[in-house]
Amino acid sequence: MEKENGADPSSETESWRFGHNKAVVVAGSRSLRGAIYKVIACVEETGPRPVIPLANGDPSVFPSFRTTPIAEEAIVEAIRSAQYNNYAPTNGLLSARHAVAEYLSKDLPYKLSPDDVFLAAGCSQAIDIVVSALARPGANILLPRPGFPMYEARCTYNNVEMRHFDLIPEQGWELDLDQVEKLADENTVAIVVINPNNPCGSVLKYQHMEEIAKTARKLGVMVISDEVYDHLTFGSNPFVPMGVFGNIVPVVTLGAISKRWVVPGWRLGWIATTDPKGILRKTKVVDSIRSILDITTDPATFIQGAVPQIIEKTKDDFFNNIIHVLRDAAELCYNKIKDIKCITCPHKPEGSMFVMVKLNLSYLVDISDDVDFCSKLAKEESVIILPGSALEMKNWLRITFAVEPTSLVVGLERLKSFCDRHEKN
Repeated sequence: MEKENGADPSSETESWRFGHNKAVVVAGSRSLRGAIYKVIACVEETGPRPVIPLANGDPSVFPSFRTTPIAEEAIVEAIRSAQYNNYAPTNGLLSARHAVAEYLSKDLPYKLSPDDVFLAAGCSQAIDIVVSALARPGANILLPRPGFPMYEARCTYNNVEMRHFDLIPEQGWELDLDQVEKLADENTVAIVVINPNNPCGSVLKYQHMEEIAKTARKLGVMVISDEVYDHLTFGSNPFVPMGVFGNIVPVVTLGAISKRWVVPGWRLGWIATTDPKGILRKTKVVDSIRSILDITTDPATFIQGAVPQIIEKTKDDFFNNIIHVLRDAAELCYNKIKDIKCITCPHKPEGSMFVMVKLNLSYLVDISDDVDFCSKLAKEESVIILPGSALEMKNWLRITFAVEPTSLVVGLERLKSFCDRHEKN
């Protein structure tokens, strides 16, 4: 490098006033995508077999899970109408909010209005908005373990303390409400409930949900009810929205068209205040949500424009077919896992697209933990499974059964071959 004005740049001491944001780095380290990418990186690039993705909940690429033509046509019509090329209101188009309010009200003992609904760019942004709205110095939120790491990531980013309560596998992954009461204090603002559950595949019973509502009321905290997998149930327990108990405790319901319509890439979610007593308005939580919406991005306007047609015109046949495929896949997954000695499934999946299984390392050689297991499985068998450590559950695994049935069979057979090969003699 040449000297400028007689100075040697290499001898200068560099001093910059900018640098990385540590909070962002720590929050990002909790992401599911990051954990999955690390496992994918272990796959042999020159491997002869196709990768079987049993780690994430996006089955939209598989023919058995293609969305309804009604949804596709609604998007095309919205674009061609030229009515949705503009910015939308920060809380969402009125027509879309009305459609979501009507959709949610079908399962509630009271009726929601469009003013109770706020649109977001997917359920992930809905989580971001609600956590940001509740963030204040010293605040803490009660989170399930295992759960969905986006909550931990957003709490970390917003400097909100996380306190984890356990889900009990032997009791169908119900909440440990005794532990919840012990964890809460005067700075606790909310408890998160995910139902149907990701990652456990469980569906909560009505009676237990009522107990959750009464516990939250006793503690004086609101319930954040993540229902992005609403109605994706295929066991003995039907889906019951937490908003049914809105007269007991204020509930903020999060949802999206992502899972039920199998279009996660369309990024259309919502926040609904299922709170008939208006407590969330009196306590200014709604004002905080509105303020956050004023400084965030919106879902694409043409997607919002298509929502009424998507929600109102989709036939039950489409939903029933998706449930049928998921039920068969869950049954297949559960039965195949029974044949693998080092893996146990404490509760048969009844909803969502996942199952949590426990890894017993005592049956295996050369496997140190769940991360090592998933890394070597990816390298040797080109099968991608999420290590439980990404969900605060060391030596557990999360498996998705929402893939093409033929791929699921192959993936589970490879999983068994891997376990057999590493089994202790």
